[in-house]
Amino acid sequence: MAVLKKKGGMLSTIKKFLTGMVHNWPDNTDTVSGSSAPGPWYGVDLDGTLAVWDENSTLSRIGAPIPSMVDMVLRMVDNGIRVKIFTARACDPAQIPKIQAWMNQNGLPDLEITNVKDYYMERLYDDRAIRVERNTGRIL
Repeated sequence: MAVLKKKGGMLSTIKKFLTGMVHNWPDNTDTVSGSSAPGPWYGVDLDGTLAVWDENSTLSRIGAPIPSMVDMVLRMVDNGIRVKIFTARACDPAQIPKIQAWMNQNGLPDLEITNVKDYYMERLYDDRAIRVERNTGRIL
């Protein structure tokens, strides 16, 4: 109970604990580039957001690029925004070379690839996400 009475309280203590875990977690480096420098970044989902995912899709191949999203990612990169491909595929090391090859074939730079969300992620573009207003729980 002493934790609750200190300035910042329990939430502050939990945040400090989780921040320490994030910074010391062995898999907290980016899957592809190895860049572990902290800093803000935008996540862009692959399947269904950056690449087509439909009833014919499989994990053995990545779908066709979605031109408007590819253009948006290129504009973000051109404007100095750090962009990471944020995909569940990254949990399988065999998928990383496939994603890299797909990016190369579709005119994208060698973006970082991850499936790990951290405190530095500022935005996520994803076909499955539902936006919730911060600190209220209200679905937007």
